[in-house]
Amino acid sequence: MLPHTTAGALALARCRDRRMLGRSALAIDTDRPLRHAVEVRHESFRDPRFVALLRRHGLALVVADTAGRWPLLEDLSADFVYVRLHGDEELYVSGYTNAALRHWAERIEAWRRGTEAEDAVHASPVPGPALPSRDVFAYFDNDAKVHAPFDAAALSRRLGLPVPRLPRHPLPNSGRYYQRQ
Repeated sequence: MLPHTTAGALALARCRDRRMLGRSALAIDTDRPLRHAVEVRHESFRDPRFVALLRRHGLALVVADTAGRWPLLEDLSADFVYVRLHGDEELYVSGYTNAALRHWAERIEAWRRGTEAEDAVHASPVPGPALPSRDVFAYFDNDAKVHAPFDAAALSRRLGLPVPRLPRHPLPNSGRYYQRQ
């Protein structure tokens, strides 16, 4: 039932509750394809039947690094991978070390090549669809202590991607600043 295009999403949004009439603006400039990703937060999703369902509908299983709080699954189920990095050691708070960023850069490179890491964590014994390449989207959600933009820039550098100039980063509890590399 998920819409496959922005026009489909617009049609679905127009079915909104009447209380939203006059309180929302609904418009698109052109019809574009949509892709969907599902992030799980319970061990019950560590199930091959769930992965098969995602694959049947071309939905990506979000690879979520949550400092061990929720399941980390790397089953490939779509033509793209969506990675959410919530914190290396403490959810939403901790930054990523160079070793951790290297770990994620290696995985991202493998996914971009259409493969995956040899030590990937799977819910399903069935391999994901073979593709020559995959789009990879990575989102840092470890922003409680302002690590996200600096970790994103460091990961971008590791992947050889352009990096915008960032402001100086505050050292925790010090009142001093530094430029993270």
